[in-house]
Amino acid sequence: MKKLLLFVFLGFYSFTFSQVSHQELGKQFINDLLVDKNPEKSFSYFDNKLKSMVTISKLLEINETLEKQIGAFKSILETNSIEETYYYYCEFEKTKLDIKLAFNDKNEMTGLLFTPHKDFKTETRLGKELDVKSSGIILKGTLLLPEKDNLKKLVIFVHGSGPNDRDEKVNDNKPFQDIAESLYKQGIASYRFDKRTLSNPETFNEKSTIDDEVTNDVVNIVSYFKNEPQFSGYQIIVLGHSLGANLMPRIANKSNQIDKIIMLAGNSRPMQDLIVEQYNYLYSLNPTDEFKAEVEKIETQVRFLNSKAFNLESPSEKLPLRLPAYYWKSALDYNPIKEVQKVKIPILILQGERDYQVTMADFNLWKKTLKNNKKASFVSYPKLNHLFIAGEGKPNPTEYTIKGKVENKVITDIFEFITK
Repeated sequence: MKKLLLFVFLGFYSFTFSQVSHQELGKQFINDLLVDKNPEKSFSYFDNKLKSMVTISKLLEINETLEKQIGAFKSILETNSIEETYYYYCEFEKTKLDIKLAFNDKNEMTGLLFTPHKDFKTETRLGKELDVKSSGIILKGTLLLPEKDNLKKLVIFVHGSGPNDRDEKVNDNKPFQDIAESLYKQGIASYRFDKRTLSNPETFNEKSTIDDEVTNDVVNIVSYFKNEPQFSGYQIIVLGHSLGANLMPRIANKSNQIDKIIMLAGNSRPMQDLIVEQYNYLYSLNPTDEFKAEVEKIETQVRFLNSKAFNLESPSEKLPLRLPAYYWKSALDYNPIKEVQKVKIPILILQGERDYQVTMADFNLWKKTLKNNKKASFVSYPKLNHLFIAGEGKPNPTEYTIKGKVENKVITDIFEFITK
């Protein structure tokens, strides 16, 4: 149940500090074992079978043996995976090796192995790697730069919530890659990057905010391109999806270097209201007692969040999705409807009519708010879901597991908005 609920909120506040992806759990385990040298905490990650095989004293022995043989742990160089087995390529003082970790669907570790490095052939993709420094870390991304028929337009992609990669990959679907590569073939440059909640989850803490998660990095990336001589004369267009779209007015008003913004499936209503709405929708698809209890729990947490009792000292256990109080306070303080009315540059708002995560109610509120704004345009698509992929029937989470492509009409509408 918990895994399903977290997946359903993909692109919409699924990142929490207590319920993270298996890849992040692995990084935390390595930090606890090799940096903090805390065998007791490291032991808590194991399932019962692994606990019977690797004791706390054995973990302590592993740590001591590693330091004697290959020196102190330095860093994780890269992470690769095959299903739910993760290969953390790590650097020690004297050598480099893989730490191989496996997980089950209960977020328990089922395997631990130190092994020689396994080479993974990287997927061939268009473009070249480009790193951009932001707020003390390096954001890794892909730059697509047309060599001929270059229209001197650059699109920067902004993900939904959670530890998203540069393609905003959901199972076999890669909506950002679909859009970026289609635009590239039409002469439009783009930059998409791995979000800090994926590449550097350690930068998040109990006092992190929506700006720490999204806004600051995007503003820094925009500034980087505006100050690069190679991109002199380029128009900068920022495209956000879900949380990225919700924060687009905030981003636009924090930077005077953006020429246009595009908002895909961005919520105009408060996130806590949509969370309750989503839980109730999912309960209608699966009306079990277990799910009903989940709905009642989230409704209780939202009531507390909206009450006068909520403050910055409120424990995350009492808050929706177990997000910390500072994060929720920053979200409560942000009003996208007020913010969007201050935006002076052209705006394109797109919405899938089969989207149950961010619905037509949000789209219509944007439209009503901006009805007198001649620089704002709106398009909705009857058959598209939250990923802007076509489907049939009553929308549900399982359709995200079906491989598809972003609808061509969406990409055409984006291209025409960028170039008009």
